[in-house]
This record gives sequence, C-alpha cells and structure tokens, in this order.
Amino acid sequence: MTHASLQITARRVAALAAILVLAFAASGCNKLKARDLLNKGVNAFKNGQSDAAIENFKQAKEADPDLLNARLYLGTAYASLYIPGAPSKENQDRGNQAIQEFKEILDKDPNNLSAIDQIGSILFLMGGTPFDPKKFEESKTYHQKHIQLKPDDPEPYYWIGVIDWTLAFRANGEMRMEYNKNNTKKQVRDTDPLPPAIRSEYASKYGPLIDEGIADLQKAISLRPDYDDAMAYLNLLYRRKADMVESKEEREALLKQADDLVDKVKEIKQKRSEQPQTTS
Repeated sequence: MTHASLQITARRVAALAAILVLAFAASGCNKLKARDLLNKGVNAFKNGQSDAAIENFKQAKEADPDLLNARLYLGTAYASLYIPGAPSKENQDRGNQAIQEFKEILDKDPNNLSAIDQIGSILFLMGGTPFDPKKFEESKTYHQKHIQLKPDDPEPYYWIGVIDWTLAFRANGEMRMEYNKNNTKKQVRDTDPLPPAIRSEYASKYGPLIDEGIADLQKAISLRPDYDDAMAYLNLLYRRKADMVESKEEREALLKQADDLVDKVKEIKQKRSEQPQTTS
C-alpha cells in the first residue's frame, strides 16, 4: 500500500471514529433529555396536570425508546384518565391507549409485572360497562401470567376469584329474571334455590368457573390468612355454589360456610380497627 493510500485509509478511519463519537454523544444526550422529560412528567402528574404529563412522557419515550419507566408512566397516565362505566368513545380510547402502552412494554420485557397487572386491571374495569365477558376473561389471563411469574403473590388469585364471581353472579341473576318472566305465578327470589331445570343448566355452564374461583380465593387466603376481601368474595362464591347442588343438606352446608366467612371478615375488621395506628 502506498503512502497516499495509507493517508486516505487513515482519514477514513478517523472520519468513521468521529461519526461514532458523535452518535454516542447524541445517544447520551437523548437519554439525558428523556430522563429530564420523565421527571417533568412525574411532577406534572403529581400536580394533577395529566395532559402536560402525557406529553412529557410521550416525548421521553420518543427520545429514549428503551426507557421503560417513561412507557409505564405514560400508560399509567392514560389509565388514570379512564372513567369506569363512561361510554364515550374518548373514554374508551383512553383505556385502549393505556393497554397499548403496557403491551408495548411487554414486547420489550415480557415479565414486567407492573405492565401485566395494569392490563389485567384496566380490562377488568372496561369489562363492566358495557358488560363484556370477553374482557373479563382476557383480564384473567394476565392475572394467570402473574401467577406463573410469582406464584406466592396472593393478589392475582384474588382477582381471578373476583372475575369468576362477577361472571357467575351476573348469569345467575339473568337466569332468575328469565324464569320469573316466564313464570309470573311462581316467582323465584334471589335467596331461593334455583328451579331444577335452571339449576342443571347453571351448574353445567358455570360450575367449572365457580370451582376455579373458590380454589383461587382459598389459595389467596392461604398466602395471606387475614385477607378479608378474599374471604368476602369466597363467601359470595359459596352462595353461587349452593345454587348448583340438588341436596338441601349440601346447600345448607355451603350457606353455612358462607355465613362463617362473613363472621370471620367482621372479626378481622374489628381486630384491625383496634390496632394502634402508626404515625409517620
């Protein structure tokens, strides 16, 4: 290689090195900019300035796509604006935007529990009004993902129980209403056993769901023995289980278990209220 060729090669290497230095510098600047925008967004969010916070989080995400905290806060900001039960398209869009942000996090970090829990929570809220059982079922899959990652956390078991009760309770009410509409002279009250034909249909369609919910709530309580919210829903699921059985004795035994749980919840709440309050 001639001296001239060596000089050309050296200049090219130097130019390439300069480009790489500039690229790394730009990348570093973008990361610093992203963190500054993230901090501004957090402050705006804490001060109730949701629109400003969302804009800061969006800019932080664009400046540094790997800054997952910016995506988490952006999804959380969208979720905070969602109003459960409000039917407007704008409100539904907020819920869907939040879900999309959290799903993008899972594309980069499939085991991110915060994103998993947030999606499960938002889908549960969105499934309530208008009632959408598919959203409840999809919500359940995210709580099941949490269990796969951290099986000793009681909360996802609790939420599966809540979802199963919600679906089973609504179906129970609809079946009773339909029966009463067709049998005006022989009405069945909410506390009455289901008529045989309806009981059989209810057990066939919702028996597995109720059994799953009972098992998951029992698991939640085994992990947190004073989990009064889980006990409250377990009580409610025992009552739905009682609507599935034919034997009067078995029904009464299930209702007794439900009543015992109500007493247990009262006892736990009473003890909690008597505990001295810690001050910070």
